[in-house]
Amino acid sequence: MSKKYNVVHALYKDDEVLMDAVKAIREADHEIEEVYTPFPVHGLDKAMGLKPTRIAIASFLFGVTGLLTAVWLTNYTMIQNWPQDFGGKPNGSYEQNVLGWVTILFELTVFFAAHLMVITFYLRSRLWPWKKAENPYPSSTDDTFVVELEVKDNLEAVKTLLQSTGAAEINVTEKIDEDYETSI
Repeated sequence: MSKKYNVVHALYKDDEVLMDAVKAIREADHEIEEVYTPFPVHGLDKAMGLKPTRIAIASFLFGVTGLLTAVWLTNYTMIQNWPQDFGGKPNGSYEQNVLGWVTILFELTVFFAAHLMVITFYLRSRLWPWKKAENPYPSSTDDTFVVELEVKDNLEAVKTLLQSTGAAEINVTEKIDEDYETSI
């Protein structure tokens, strides 16, 4: 036996009304599945109760990896493998030449941090080149804000709540949970 539930999409026309609606929905103890917006809304992540991102920590670690790679690369190529005399500068140790390689160290640090952050973001967000769009309303990329809720019971109470928050339109879709049978 499969379990049925409803997916409710509330459409809003203003980002401030959306923020107030998200706060009201959270205060009424309803879980918001997703919010689709045409542009980033400042403070929406906190209003939805999302955990802070750790991408800044990952960026720092990627930058350190790039810096260490640059230090190893310049040391190996210019000191150990094939030392050369550039303009009379001695090549006896890394410390004597590090000021000449600051540009290389900086560029590889930025290169590693930027490229690995983009790759990490795409992998974490599951954005593959062949992935189909999950956006239920194409207008949410233009001028509409969409709040998606999964409602198992009290559909009328949820619809009344959404209307009181200023929703321009409320659409309900019935879904069937295929995983329900396997979890029994």
